[in-house]
Amino acid sequence: MSGMHTNEVKDAARPGPTLAAVAVVQFMVSLDLSVVNVGLPQIAAGLGFSAVGLTWVIHAYALSFGGLLLLGGKAADRYGRKPVLLLGLCLFGLASLAGGLAQEPGQLVAARAAQGVGAAALAPAALALLSATFPSGRERVRAFGIWSAMNAAGGAFGVLIGGVLTEYAGWRWVMLVNVPMTAVALALAWRGVTSGPAPDRARRPDVLGAVLATAGMTLLVFGIVRTDRHGWTSPTTLATLAAAAVLLAAFLWQERTTAREPLVRLGLFANRSVAGANTFNLLVGAAMASSFYFMSLYLQRVLGHGPALAGTMFLPFALGVVTGSVLAVKLGYRLAPRTLLVAGGLLTATGFAWFAMISSDGAFATDVLGPSIVASVGSGLCLAPVVSIATAGVASQETGTASALLNSSRQIGASLGLAALGTAAQHRTGGVPTPEALNDGYALGLGLGAALLAAAALIALAVLRRTGPPARTEQIGDRDLVPVQD
Repeated sequence: MSGMHTNEVKDAARPGPTLAAVAVVQFMVSLDLSVVNVGLPQIAAGLGFSAVGLTWVIHAYALSFGGLLLLGGKAADRYGRKPVLLLGLCLFGLASLAGGLAQEPGQLVAARAAQGVGAAALAPAALALLSATFPSGRERVRAFGIWSAMNAAGGAFGVLIGGVLTEYAGWRWVMLVNVPMTAVALALAWRGVTSGPAPDRARRPDVLGAVLATAGMTLLVFGIVRTDRHGWTSPTTLATLAAAAVLLAAFLWQERTTAREPLVRLGLFANRSVAGANTFNLLVGAAMASSFYFMSLYLQRVLGHGPALAGTMFLPFALGVVTGSVLAVKLGYRLAPRTLLVAGGLLTATGFAWFAMISSDGAFATDVLGPSIVASVGSGLCLAPVVSIATAGVASQETGTASALLNSSRQIGASLGLAALGTAAQHRTGGVPTPEALNDGYALGLGLGAALLAAAALIALAVLRRTGPPARTEQIGDRDLVPVQD
């Protein structure tokens, strides 16, 4: 990446330890997007969270991770990949320890935000190291295959791991489990990764842009979440949303005028593939994060299952995502990525619409298993095509930025979607914590998720260009193998 030569690559790291370190890092980062979900009822009871305040346990991580990810990639280029990776790991581990020891809601939310900052530093640095260590050939395919598997495994099995830890060790271990994983990753990175080529210090990264973007998105989510107390037309809500709009407009102005290295070149959005794929990913992120949140609460608060059993009930969903991903590779030789996106989006929307039919006297076999299989296979179908489309027609030096942008849109979509759908569900329940009222709220949220996914499929159909299926020999190229960051 970034014009690294072969002789520099050989000096950058030893392949085995680098691959091991990056695999642990990616599993950990992906795990923390979903590991807290099943533990949320116990976290709420233990620290005294309100129903809407509880969503900030997820928002804090997703917003800081998504908002600072582009800056993390630029920092790795400027200050060196190994130092940024080690710094990110230290911050992530300390934040996890702080979260596990939290005594009140604000402390846990702050720890989750700090985790997101650490993840935004270490994730792009780790992926850049992987790409530099395995520049081409079958080794690169294998390395990125392992990376993708760990990425999928962390997200998919995070709910299961979180449930088991919550029930048998206590919710605090949902946070503390990261400490030994961080220690392992630090040891592997410290011993196995060398400094590599001299960092590019020609231009400084745009820190102000990252702060403006993250602050604007946080204020936007805050304004939406607070509509449970202040109506949409209240002066408080209007002022909050107006301030968010000003901050986001300032971010766009900063990106156009900064003398530093911009986080993202705004002209990139003129590419229909980039614009369409990121809009699709934002809506999918909104629906998926909300669905994990609602189904975790439904299984425990409505059906009355314990955390470990509730986590186990997500296993069909995890396996369905893997199945859909494998299917996408096989179908990718015959079908265009746009076709797979539309089909995957509609299939996932169908599963969510089925989810929305949950009842307060339902059961796993009748209300959860079927829609889990349909929605997860559809979701898996979308994973590879959306990465391929998001980097199609992008200059080689901007492929990493386009990939990072895609990951940011997913995290920011997750936070915005959970804010909007979580608030809508709370309004529907009317603040009454009976199983029937909660069920109605969760069903509404899942139905709105289905609508978002249908909209995503329509956007893919309308915005993305119609292309033929890629040639078999082109299917595994550098463009498809840079899923997150430069």
